Amino acid sequence: MSFFGGGEQQPAQPDPVFAAQTEMEMYNDLFNKLASTCFQKCASRKHKEPELHLGEMSCVDRCVSKYMEAQEKVGIILQKANEKQAEQMQQQAAMMQQMGGN
Repeated sequence: MSFFGGGEQQPAQPDPVFAAQTEMEMYNDLFNKLASTCFQKCASRKHKEPELHLGEMSCVDRCVSKYMEAQEKVGIILQKANEKQAEQMQQQAAMMQQMGGN
């Protein structure tokens, strides 16, 4: 029962607009970091031509591939850690409920 006697409170639902904005910011940040890192690593310091050379293009391809692979691995690890933390919080809540209910 809530403080004002209106019954059980419903859990707050995530705001889809906020989630979309956050996701766009994350993708924007990912793109900017990836572009900066791979450009610094692969682009020639002497910009004589408007196009990338073959070696620069293959370097950028490898760099982007490795960067995205690393991001995917980090994402998987973070997801597992979040799931474990949520599980621990549920177990803790259940213990607290058992202790309060006895």
